[in-house]
Amino acid sequence: MPLTKAIIEITDTDAIDESRGLPQFITVQFNPTEYTLNKGAQIAEIGIPGLDSPLLQFIRGQNERLTLELFFDTTAAGMGESAKDVTELTNSIYQLVKIQPKTHAPPRINFVWGEGLSFKAIVESVQQKFTLFNPLGKPLRATLSVTFREYKSLEEQISELNPQSTDHSKQLVVSREKTLAQIAGEEYRDPGEWRRIADANPNETANVRRLVPGTVLRIPPTDEPRAGA
Repeated sequence: MPLTKAIIEITDTDAIDESRGLPQFITVQFNPTEYTLNKGAQIAEIGIPGLDSPLLQFIRGQNERLTLELFFDTTAAGMGESAKDVTELTNSIYQLVKIQPKTHAPPRINFVWGEGLSFKAIVESVQQKFTLFNPLGKPLRATLSVTFREYKSLEEQISELNPQSTDHSKQLVVSREKTLAQIAGEEYRDPGEWRRIADANPNETANVRRLVPGTVLRIPPTDEPRAGA
């Protein structure tokens, strides 16, 4: 079976500039021996007096990160005066963290390795470590530690979430001072629906402009008739 090489594809067409060392496709010299995927979520702790532990409330997701090391070596071309500088191979990857003239930002990329990995991202960091030099001090061997940070447009994320109207009742613990209009905007995507929450929580929402942190609210479904309707 032929060896499949990992490829970095620059998806920002305006950033492609071979004169600056940024071709559309960058093929790694040697495939990584391992890679790490990491993703987290931001969780708020809500301290309620009298409870043994704080309540946890999901705030938002965090970008997934892909971390790996890439190895480059030019010793096959010799180690004398005609030796090839390894930065000729690493420069294109190092350019991925730099602001490009036309896009005014680092380019968006897609890291692809066969059928097992396709990761749309921007390059968050690149660390070059040179480990071998010729007698003239020209670097011949390098290891690049690269971190890719997941990139998704707003439209892609909304499409993946497949958001739908709230169709079931749930409880929400107010984590900080908020108005009912703010909560309605977050829950229903319509601040004008604040009265729906107020009607469902008459005792907890006496002051609709300032809710006390720790207040537990019932968020009614959108198909539940409002009081007086």
